[in-house]
Amino acid sequence: MDVAARVGALLKARHQTVAVAESSAGGLIAARLLAVPGASAYFLGGAVVYTAPAREAFLEINRAGMQGMRAASEPYAVLLAERVKLQLNADWGLSETGAAGPAGNRYGDPAGHSCMAVAGLVPLRRTLSTGATDRAGNMEAFAEAALLLLEEALR
Repeated sequence: MDVAARVGALLKARHQTVAVAESSAGGLIAARLLAVPGASAYFLGGAVVYTAPAREAFLEINRAGMQGMRAASEPYAVLLAERVKLQLNADWGLSETGAAGPAGNRYGDPAGHSCMAVAGLVPLRRTLSTGATDRAGNMEAFAEAALLLLEEALR
């Protein structure tokens, strides 16, 4: 059973919900959760928060809300997870932000850098560095790592 199916089973068994805010994973986290039959029991929604206008429109995080932090960092991932959880009134918020590649981002992070966070009963955060420049491969790795982080929180 893949991690999305395991996460879905855990959420269903607990009658809990999740909301997702992702950036460099490009929607793959939501897609993997939604590929599991019965996802409507636990998946409330998600957003690809790839730009500042998207962040403001979907999560109501403006420039002032970003004071003292930058994207592609653990504090920012925590903010995204907390905000998407709040916006959709979910039990859990899951977020991801980073640099898929093939080049790094404007903050100096190399390709393959991603920060992710879980907001909920067991808050977690983690940084992943794949060391790879393969954009599609990194996006898959970021989605997998974020789902594994949520599974860890659920267990």
